[in-house]
Amino acid sequence: MIAAQVRIAIAIDGPASSGKGTVARFVAARLGYSYVDTGALYRGVGLLMLRAGLDPTDAGAATRVALGARFDFEWREGSLRLKIDGVDETGSIRGEDVGRAASAVAVHPGVRSALLQAQRDLAARGGVVMDGRDIGTVVLPNAQLKIYLDASLEERARRRHAEAPGVPLDAVRQQLEARDRQDSGRETAPLRLADDAEFVDTTGRSVEEVVQQVLALARDRGA
Repeated sequence: MIAAQVRIAIAIDGPASSGKGTVARFVAARLGYSYVDTGALYRGVGLLMLRAGLDPTDAGAATRVALGARFDFEWREGSLRLKIDGVDETGSIRGEDVGRAASAVAVHPGVRSALLQAQRDLAARGGVVMDGRDIGTVVLPNAQLKIYLDASLEERARRRHAEAPGVPLDAVRQQLEARDRQDSGRETAPLRLADDAEFVDTTGRSVEEVVQQVLALARDRGA
């Protein structure tokens, strides 16, 4: 007898440059699921803060920006695009300065609350892959499959350095260490391994190897 397939929710968490975004996109595409890049939402808030000349550590200002912004995802020619207030900002949110601002605004409870319901609404229909730092622990605590991706600091630094070769490798490593401390040490929704998550080490492994492992875990749960 063939088991009926269901459209499950898959939560993928992990530190910066662990590969979660890339893996999540491939898994969603293979399963025919929607993909929600939650990190892009926080980067969007960080971008708006910087453009307005606001301090990302200002909780009140960051919360007002998050509440006032309109975020939309759309696939275009095989690429996931983020629109903020109707403007495509996909390329603008990927700078290191925006990444640092995103990590800073993400500690504010008001910002997280503003973005939380939007993320849950996107997942409510099922058949979704969502990645971030608190998906399995806070955003989708009842997700049928939770994955925690990680890799050694050296591996993650090399990956990030390949994306921005103009920045010295040592500097990239230090930035990642600082971000790890901030993400795991924040009081609100810190980065951590959920009790029921599957731990996947991506160090020295190809994207395809990791994708296949996650797909196997998803199929075990009926996806």
